[in-house]
Amino acid sequence: MIKNIIFDFGGVLLDWNPRYLYKDYFRDGREMEHFLADVCTPERNSELDCGFPFAEWVRKYRKMYPEYSEAIALYHTGWPKMLGGLLPDGAALLRDMKSAGYAIYGLTNWSAETICYAYEAFGDMKLLFDGIVVSGEEKTLKPGPEIYRILLDRYGLKADECVFLDDSRKNIKTAVALGIKGVLYDNALRVKEELSALLK
Repeated sequence: MIKNIIFDFGGVLLDWNPRYLYKDYFRDGREMEHFLADVCTPERNSELDCGFPFAEWVRKYRKMYPEYSEAIALYHTGWPKMLGGLLPDGAALLRDMKSAGYAIYGLTNWSAETICYAYEAFGDMKLLFDGIVVSGEEKTLKPGPEIYRILLDRYGLKADECVFLDDSRKNIKTAVALGIKGVLYDNALRVKEELSALLK
């Protein structure tokens, strides 16, 4: 019997995209895409999500790419502009699940230094969570299994009583390997249908 719904944050509950910040910085969209694909890449952002300090991260990559020194520094100082706010469908689903009596948990790859902005975006909805595990605070990332075990152990959850919603197939695969039901968050209507079938 499912008792707990675990939500990823980015792409499920929150709209995060560095282009919101850099579209006003780079005059050339192609240069922006180059910067995000080859300089401040998703892989390098994962270092922040794993607890690497922002200030050290900025120094490291400014030395590697001095021609983008200002833009790299902006990745830190302008970070809040990357957050577009709540995703309505995901937020509505969370509220519905809480109202239906399920316990709600968060499991996210996110920097410990910027998770405060996510909480600000949640507003009162943060009070609906029964527990949250943040990769930057634990210094371990999805899809590695350790962070899932931290969530289960910390809150005394049984894997077979949990459903995990994430927009990454790799993250869902790990959850399923640990005995957690997984739902890929790719289409709000399909997700609702799959979740409803699991909760019957």
